[in-house]
Amino acid sequence: MRAVGILGTGKTLFGAFADQGIRSLAQTAVAAALADAAVTPAQVEAFYLGNFAGPSFTGQSHLAPYVAGACGLAGIPATRFEDACASSGVAFHHAWQAVAAGVYDLVVVCGVEKMTNQPTDRVGEILAMAGDVEQDRQTFPELFARIARAHMDRYGTTREQMATVAVKNHRHGFANPYAHLRKRITLEQALAGRVIADPLTLYDCSLVSDGAAAVVLAPEGRCRVLGIAQTSDAVALAGKPDLTRLPAVGRSAEKAYRMAGVAAADIQFAEVHDCFTIAEIIAMEELGFCPRGEGGAYAASEARPINRSGGLKSKGHPVGATGVAQIVDVVGQLRDGLGELGLAQNLGGTGATSVVTVLGRV
Repeated sequence: MRAVGILGTGKTLFGAFADQGIRSLAQTAVAAALADAAVTPAQVEAFYLGNFAGPSFTGQSHLAPYVAGACGLAGIPATRFEDACASSGVAFHHAWQAVAAGVYDLVVVCGVEKMTNQPTDRVGEILAMAGDVEQDRQTFPELFARIARAHMDRYGTTREQMATVAVKNHRHGFANPYAHLRKRITLEQALAGRVIADPLTLYDCSLVSDGAAAVVLAPEGRCRVLGIAQTSDAVALAGKPDLTRLPAVGRSAEKAYRMAGVAAADIQFAEVHDCFTIAEIIAMEELGFCPRGEGGAYAASEARPINRSGGLKSKGHPVGATGVAQIVDVVGQLRDGLGELGLAQNLGGTGATSVVTVLGRV
């Protein structure tokens, strides 16, 4: 397998954009990535699209060639990947495989989602399709509230620890010009937020956002994919033996570390999937950053930079764009000299899909 580098990155602002559609968002991100890589559309050999629910949100199907053509990439293989919130992380993984195997020398991966054109209740219904609609029959805040209660009951994780995650991510997002919600909050505000699904308040939940992100992959570049792994688990939360765990995250992290030849302790910073604050806390444990049950205290300690972008909580969560956006943010930090080894952790559903990517500067 060949080494694979990230030649170029691009993304849009994340937010609510009444005048932007799925194609225009993708066009902006892809054009920026191509310009950053100093390549032309004619040089691109394949297009990989991560998108969760474009047909439900926008009424448009057959999205890969629809988006590729708008980006000036017509005529090449164009494929859409759907794995809930991990859609573009999975698309990135498949694109990496193709370049590493020598099938292609230059590919584009784009993640995009247009969500804010639907009313809130309909957004909730669409997002619930990422769970098991026969067995769970709950919204995602309700599902992650069950996870949070289990973690609190077993390990003593507190509301204050979860709120600290929100405060920290809002602080980082305030400094990110691309973030959807650039707003500092206090611990008192986070604790006093409107309850969405007990014990989760408004400040424990990520945002409904529009946005896109894109990368150009090639067998060269100073920012390299050192390790990457995708794993899966049951879609239904019902029947899982341990609600305090996200086993697919642990398995994908172990595989990615092994490929990269590193240990959890070597990772200097990370962008993790904080769809809810409890998800970041459990990710700390599954990634091996702290012992099991100590994620709440670890997240509150800020011992390692986590979600300098603001995470999904403040940066925003255009579902299909999130995985590639995390890669873009890690690459940006590597380029800015904020570390030599970073990690992106992308989650689908309540843990049914996981992609962990270790990136380094060489």
